[in-house]
Amino acid sequence: MKSKVLFTLTFLLLSAASAFGQEAGGGSGNSNRGLIAIGVGLAVGLGALGTAIAQARIGPAGVGSVVEKPESLGVALIFFLLPETLVIFGMVIAFLLLGKL
Repeated sequence: MKSKVLFTLTFLLLSAASAFGQEAGGGSGNSNRGLIAIGVGLAVGLGALGTAIAQARIGPAGVGSVVEKPESLGVALIFFLLPETLVIFGMVIAFLLLGKL
């Protein structure tokens, strides 16, 4: 199952990169645009995916901690919000890459 998903994603990425990179004149000056567009999508998408995986594990642990010890709410909230920096870094990289398009 995982190999089928990986193959499909790889195929979509490569076909999208070639589709975005084609130019009407066939020149190579525009060939990096597709790769930059793929990089923007990967920066935001993988950052959000990593954040979702981290928060899916941190959330229940934080709730359990707060139930047992209510004064630990602040620490649990900080640990829950800390992975959001991955999305912020992904957005920063996306904006930097969009400046090159």
